[in-house]
Amino acid sequence: MRALLLGLCLLLAPAMQALAAPPPDVTLTGALSGKDQHAYREIPFRVPRGVKRITVEIAHTGQDQKTVLDVGLRDPQRFRGWSGGNKTRFTLSEEEATPSYLPGPLPAGVWRLLLGVANIRPATKAEWIARIWFDRTSVFQGFYRRPVKTGLAWYRGDLHMHTAHSDGTCASRRGVRVPCPVFKTLEAAEARGLDFIAVTDHNTTSQDEALRELAPYFDDLLLIPGREITTYAGHANVFGPEGFIEFQLGTSRAPDFATIQAEAVKAGGLISINHPGLPSGEICMGCGWSAKADFAGVQAIEVENGGALRASHGTDALSGLAFWEARLNAGLRVTAIGGSDNHDATLPPDEPSSVGYPTTVVHAPELSEAAILAAIRAGHVFVDVTGSRDRLLEVTARDRGQEAEMGDALLAAEGSTVAVRVHVAHAQGGRLVISGDGLAARLEQPGLTRAEETREFTVVADGRAHWLRVDVRGPDGKLWLLGNPIYLNPSPAARANDKAR
Repeated sequence: MRALLLGLCLLLAPAMQALAAPPPDVTLTGALSGKDQHAYREIPFRVPRGVKRITVEIAHTGQDQKTVLDVGLRDPQRFRGWSGGNKTRFTLSEEEATPSYLPGPLPAGVWRLLLGVANIRPATKAEWIARIWFDRTSVFQGFYRRPVKTGLAWYRGDLHMHTAHSDGTCASRRGVRVPCPVFKTLEAAEARGLDFIAVTDHNTTSQDEALRELAPYFDDLLLIPGREITTYAGHANVFGPEGFIEFQLGTSRAPDFATIQAEAVKAGGLISINHPGLPSGEICMGCGWSAKADFAGVQAIEVENGGALRASHGTDALSGLAFWEARLNAGLRVTAIGGSDNHDATLPPDEPSSVGYPTTVVHAPELSEAAILAAIRAGHVFVDVTGSRDRLLEVTARDRGQEAEMGDALLAAEGSTVAVRVHVAHAQGGRLVISGDGLAARLEQPGLTRAEETREFTVVADGRAHWLRVDVRGPDGKLWLLGNPIYLNPSPAARANDKAR
């Protein structure tokens, strides 16, 4: 047995190193011979209480002799799926599962790994090993075992979209208005050239079942689980978790928004308040923000929303700018993001609220769920309001050996001169606009005339807490690129906010 395990571990070593997985909770092994042709085996293993997800990985020898091993699973009460010989790894939870398997409760007790010997030659001997992991936490680890792309870059995405799993609709092949399938949203994201998306249907994560199936095919597009917590006092996206989060605000289930926030934080989620500048009423119930919230526990605000852009003809009239800046002026560090709020994946790409209009652009070390969400928390973000595909806004600040990018903080003593550098690409005809909460700053030449330009200016620190950001506006004053602030001397409130982020 030791020799068998050693041989199989050597066989699987490269794959396991790639996974960087923790040790399995259960390891099952066995051997097959020609007499097992077309036999079925049921190998029992025990699942303890409190398991949130089960992941199985199986491998066997003998493929060079055309040995084929089919795989399935039973829980203590029912059949959970059969993937035949087409999958070597699968996962299932209450919310979603690998195609071939059924999501649902994971009861404690004796489960059975099903093995079917589809083919083994009379003289062949084959060995198999199954590793089983039990995830007891509610923090979802995503649909991917490795980054979609590696390397520090600006990654472009859309963080607010709806499908058939809520109120997303589109024309069917016969031209009838129907609930729009998830794959149409992914196709539109690919056509826009996006790197990541979050499908955020209302108060549900049933779309994650479809995303689990589609992720291997759309293997150059990072799919981040999300949902829009829709209440009658405001809407908020939660990115990352799959498990249910209460949304019935004002009831015993969720007496206040703090209850919802606590559930999201416990599950490892990132919270974004959506379209706070929209009015609430019969046209958009609960769309404006009126709920009492602990903004120190809010990581992002959807300052630019595709539906608001459509309704306001691209102006600031319905944006969340004033709402967001009020939080900044209160000393909080909250990241501005954008989302199309798309409800029809087939909208023409030049229309506000089409997939990727606006686009959230994130500076991250790799294209993975963990890296993208961490960069959003850190504020390493700008919003390409019209989803231009290639516009770029980079802002950095330096003072006495320190360097900060958007979202970062500098400690600047009274009287010190902070040098700010702005790099912009593909924004000819626009102009740079500096915003902040009181530090005097001015650009000699705000107009942009070339495909790529770098401008510099300075501010003199007064030793107190401030925020400073740079945007790009078009010749008609409409916002093209929204930058996140660089913070000077963050306040105690901001430091507390950082811990919550």
